[in-house]
Amino acid sequence: MHPHDPIAAALDHCLSAPTTVPPLDSVDQWWPGWAALAAQPSSPMALALLGGFAADRVGWAFAAGYQSALRTLVPSLPVQALAAFCVTEEGGNRPRDIRTLITPGAGGGFHVSGSKRWTTLGPQGTLLLVTGRLAGAARDERPAFKVAAVRADQPGVTIVPMPETAFVPEVPHARIHLQDVAIDAASLLPGDGYDTYVKPFRTLEDIHVTAAVLAYLLREARARGWPADLRERLAAGLSTLAMVAQSHRDAPTTHVALAGALHWAAALYDEAGALWATTPEDPASRRWLRDAPLFAVAAGARQQRAARAWERLQA
Repeated sequence: MHPHDPIAAALDHCLSAPTTVPPLDSVDQWWPGWAALAAQPSSPMALALLGGFAADRVGWAFAAGYQSALRTLVPSLPVQALAAFCVTEEGGNRPRDIRTLITPGAGGGFHVSGSKRWTTLGPQGTLLLVTGRLAGAARDERPAFKVAAVRADQPGVTIVPMPETAFVPEVPHARIHLQDVAIDAASLLPGDGYDTYVKPFRTLEDIHVTAAVLAYLLREARARGWPADLRERLAAGLSTLAMVAQSHRDAPTTHVALAGALHWAAALYDEAGALWATTPEDPASRRWLRDAPLFAVAAGARQQRAARAWERLQA
């Protein structure tokens, strides 16, 4: 093992640990195991690998990667917090779409009012990271944004579960309504809410979720005796993503390397899908084939991100 290198230790685990994992049918069943992993000294990328390996389906690998990405974005997140990033509103998630308002109050505190939708893990979330406009402040002809850490049980917070999605239906989403929710100044995260948190999160989510899904596939490949060269390429994909995770998140070279890693992952997904298709009656096979459309979500945004990275490199 590698006591001083949590990622290397996590990769060792994925390549050598027993491959039997318990079936998990709900967030309430999944969360205690992931929280126990998160309570151990580690790193967010190692958590993504370990959480993906422990998953019995894509949904929990996605959830593990999502939580790991949030812990990279906000290292101060409490260990036991099931966090949910609340950005998207009725019009979308661009700066002009965000109408939620964070207003200074008496005594140095703030009040948060607005509505969010498609908040991942929102129904079970205990800590909501809410992006909003800071009332009365502007910068560069654009409203200033902040991210507020709001406890889900605070007065004025209403969480409404949304219908299940067609893929990874185990991972729930919610509408979040905030009505004059009082927070203290320490609950506002440092830095600009959009530039520091919203913009880089897609990159961090892509890195950590992809790593978690590949770790899940590596466990399944080992358990099912899939070809050794596939297992080796899955391990190589994990090592590549671990390297990308340690790169500067805003650098164009990071985004180019991530684009290549995602192309590699897509080819591995296709190869695994062909193997899953040979056992169509297996519940795990049915879940994989059902959930595969997840990997195409936001494909256009990823292509645009890679194109912008190439443009920056060639400028």
